[in-house]
Amino acid sequence: MPGDDTRSRIAHLYRRAAFGARPEELDAAVAAGYEATVDKLVDLTAADAGAAAAPAPTFTPEVLAAQLPPDPEARRQAQLAGQKANREEGRRLNQWWIDRMVLSTTPLRERLTLFWHDHFATSVQKVKEPALMYRQNEIFRALGTGNFETLAQAVAKDPAMLIWLDANENRKGRPNENFARELFELFLLGIGNYTEGDVQEGARAFTGWQYRRQTGAFNLTPAQHDSAAKTVFGQTGNFGGEDVIRMAIAQPASAAYVVSRLWSGFVRPVAATDPVIRQLTPAFAKDLDVGKLMRAIFLHPEFLAPASRTGLVKQPIEYVVGTLRALGLRAAGTGTNLPQTLDALGQQPFAPPSVGGWPPNGYWLTTSFALTRLRFASAVAQKAKLDSITSVPVTDRPAAVARLLSVDGWGPSTSAGLAQVAGDPKALLAVALVSPEYVLA
Repeated sequence: MPGDDTRSRIAHLYRRAAFGARPEELDAAVAAGYEATVDKLVDLTAADAGAAAAPAPTFTPEVLAAQLPPDPEARRQAQLAGQKANREEGRRLNQWWIDRMVLSTTPLRERLTLFWHDHFATSVQKVKEPALMYRQNEIFRALGTGNFETLAQAVAKDPAMLIWLDANENRKGRPNENFARELFELFLLGIGNYTEGDVQEGARAFTGWQYRRQTGAFNLTPAQHDSAAKTVFGQTGNFGGEDVIRMAIAQPASAAYVVSRLWSGFVRPVAATDPVIRQLTPAFAKDLDVGKLMRAIFLHPEFLAPASRTGLVKQPIEYVVGTLRALGLRAAGTGTNLPQTLDALGQQPFAPPSVGGWPPNGYWLTTSFALTRLRFASAVAQKAKLDSITSVPVTDRPAAVARLLSVDGWGPSTSAGLAQVAGDPKALLAVALVSPEYVLA
């Protein structure tokens, strides 16, 4: 069972809110106290000083069909070159975000950016353009800690989302229900809190919402927009898409659904009917302030309860970022091909498997994923500076690696395994990195 002293509680907070704490971070936080540390983590008014060390990637402008050469072979070669450039830009985009998460001095902002990327799941595999995925990522970063409706309205007009959910096919007289359905089911309300009629009428409100590749921006095409009256959530009027989003968020079920999603992502999986959600929802419903909600979550007694302390398994991106933060490494310095590693672990940034995002918890505890974690752990152990481990007697090294990784301590099975390899610091670190105590978030 996890410890219940201040250090243990703050280490848990950092694992959930900030991809883990470096030893010196944890020491300073313990000295400040739990509530002061929560306040520091949720204060996102300051600029992210760490981001300067991970400058944003650059992208080549998309070549439109009209700009391709007319000769068939030259056109084919230009298309192949464009695809190759996209793959390289996608690789750089992945590395940039991993580095930004590792280096961030406002890690909760990055952790929430990752959460919203999973919640409003969109994949480069369909969007095709890494530049558009970067733009969406910046929306999550800029707006994901503030008012939820502001975030939802921005995401709804985001080019990557418009492409992902086929907005350009949603036209007057032939509404495409994809966006309205996913908006209600996954983004704003949850299953059972809307009707098929709401989806059908809501889809009409989004007709004419398009992404124009020529301008790279959202565009409302009047000729394709259904301007007739619609009935959504029991109200009738000439509603547009913005109205439908606002009306959906005004439904009583919306605030509880969003709170349950955030609690499930940062604490442990629960339904919107869970008592803790009923406690947190009224305050969130008043102002839809995500930052205030996160503070309330981290200060809620249930956040530190035993069931919550062991309630999540680290998703691969969290696992990799937390490891690199603890060891002072960057994406290019892992000794592995990091995109291939994340592919093998089942979670590539900017490529969730579906609009439902990535599966949680037990999904990540397969033999295949465990072997990949071990290969990754062994590789980074070769690159890490291990002075804090090698400088102590062999019998003290398991405790030293626990401190390095901000782990409370080791259970009997892990202790026995670590004792067998304590004479080899690199092997010791690798074993610690794949232990249940570290893999659980």
